[in-house]
Amino acid sequence: MSLRRRRSTGTQRTGTPADLLIVGLGNPGPKYAATRHNVGAAAVELLADRCGGRLRRRPRIPALSDEVRIEGRRVALAFPQTYMNGSGEAVQKLLRRHGIDDLARLVVIHDELDLATGRVQVRVGGGLAGHNGLRSIRDHLRATSFVRVRIGIGRPPSAEAGADYVLSRPPARQRDALASAAGRAAEAAAAIATDGIEAAMNTFNAR
Repeated sequence: MSLRRRRSTGTQRTGTPADLLIVGLGNPGPKYAATRHNVGAAAVELLADRCGGRLRRRPRIPALSDEVRIEGRRVALAFPQTYMNGSGEAVQKLLRRHGIDDLARLVVIHDELDLATGRVQVRVGGGLAGHNGLRSIRDHLRATSFVRVRIGIGRPPSAEAGADYVLSRPPARQRDALASAAGRAAEAAAAIATDGIEAAMNTFNAR
């Protein structure tokens, strides 16, 4: 799906467009750094580090971002700083900044309640499952057809405990599983960049 061009906001790309934009969702600040809800952000930070990049502030973009090369592909990496509920604002501006007008070139890494803790799955589109970050992206882009790398965080003990669950730090055993999953999610995102979505799905969804 292609995005409609909008009025200039000073964030348009002036050079070569990126081949892919990979966004890791989370909340900014040390208070949230090790919570379940920030595992997507942890994955994109890992990928930046592995590629020799450094996520940092850019003018007029409410995100930490950088561009790296992955086997010759120009890949933009970002961690929105808008808090989860405002993720769509950052993603919309990042798409313009990096010259991306096709949602097949947007990859969002996020936590997923509907997957067992530590499982990683690649998919295209799908429902929002109550995820506020995905909902914000949907509202800003008016579409859900972007690529997702889902990191399972498991279900809370009750529906009422959902908000506290995602914003809490997991116990040691789950923390290790999520750290490992963040690493696999980073690998999956890199595989999407180099091998394509289908190949990444075949490799990571079977694990």
